[in-house]
Amino acid sequence: MKRFLGAAFAALATSAVSAAAQSCGGVYTVAAGDSLSAIADRHYKNVSAWTEVHRNNLSVIGENPNALRIGMKLRLGCIDGLPQGLEGGTPVVTEAAVAPTAAPAPAPSAPRRKLEQTINIVTAGDFAPFTDQTLENEGLITDVVNTAMGQSASSEAYRVHWVNDWSSHLDPLMSTAMMDMAFPWYKPDCEGSPDNYRCTNFHFSDPMFEMLILLFVDKTRPIPFAQDSDIEGRTLCRPAGYFTHDLDRADRRWITDGKITLEQPSTVRACFEMLVAGEVDAVAMNEFTGRAAIKSLDLKDQVEVVQGRPVSIEGLHVLVHKEHPEADALLATINGGLDVIKASGAYQQVIDRHMTKIWSDF
Repeated sequence: MKRFLGAAFAALATSAVSAAAQSCGGVYTVAAGDSLSAIADRHYKNVSAWTEVHRNNLSVIGENPNALRIGMKLRLGCIDGLPQGLEGGTPVVTEAAVAPTAAPAPAPSAPRRKLEQTINIVTAGDFAPFTDQTLENEGLITDVVNTAMGQSASSEAYRVHWVNDWSSHLDPLMSTAMMDMAFPWYKPDCEGSPDNYRCTNFHFSDPMFEMLILLFVDKTRPIPFAQDSDIEGRTLCRPAGYFTHDLDRADRRWITDGKITLEQPSTVRACFEMLVAGEVDAVAMNEFTGRAAIKSLDLKDQVEVVQGRPVSIEGLHVLVHKEHPEADALLATINGGLDVIKASGAYQQVIDRHMTKIWSDF
């Protein structure tokens, strides 16, 4: 299945009869008394969306969501038509108000990879909202990768393969160069664990997307999380098979030094059942999986997100094997395309489109 999803832009035009257009998304300047919750409530009409404001501004705010400063410029994504009227937003013009015009010229592409052979990229499904063939554009990360590759190579230059056995992707598919790239994969703590298999054998692209790993707690048993010591002595839950490098990174060592107890049942559902039963203090989970579980288990009135620091911030990457004969060119291809779509605004459009669907499901 060949993919070519270049940046798609709304055609904007002036018309003698058009009224001033509203805009969606844009830049918000932090004022005195602001918090992420207050900003989310005011602009998205949803206090819970403070995590979206944080996630969309990690490069500005950093890991601590309370590290707002007066005058800080925050980029608010366009989610379900909100927020409106901010500087730098995307104009929203009704069809009747716009005269037909030619589409704008496409953004300049990154240097094209000079290869005679197709770039083969492997992914797998059942990883909502990121990758699955039943999702819109086959998931958020698939959409980002296709859009980025569309700015780095022609439609004939790459192919996405769906192999629903994640364990086969890195070895043998990547180790034997049967596949040139794989996505989406987390990056372990390579500084603290340089001997980790992924760290020693693979190059990581720039993040296709960064997400918050949060603590979900019972509303009747809230816990603070302003610093790591707040978690010491607690019992956390994360399903078996999920990564734990963020719980045991070099500056934390919660597991290795026995600072926490980690329960690892077989399913996400089991973690949340243990939480409401009082068997664990918190579930440590990426925001999207956790919020989806709360909805499916009808726990909205019982479970909440800890409004402190995230446990970690994890990126989802494209991997290239270090022994691939064209590893450098492959890495430059995906990173170059990502740079182009971020500069053009196409990347944010992809994220906003998926976030609108994701938040409507919560």
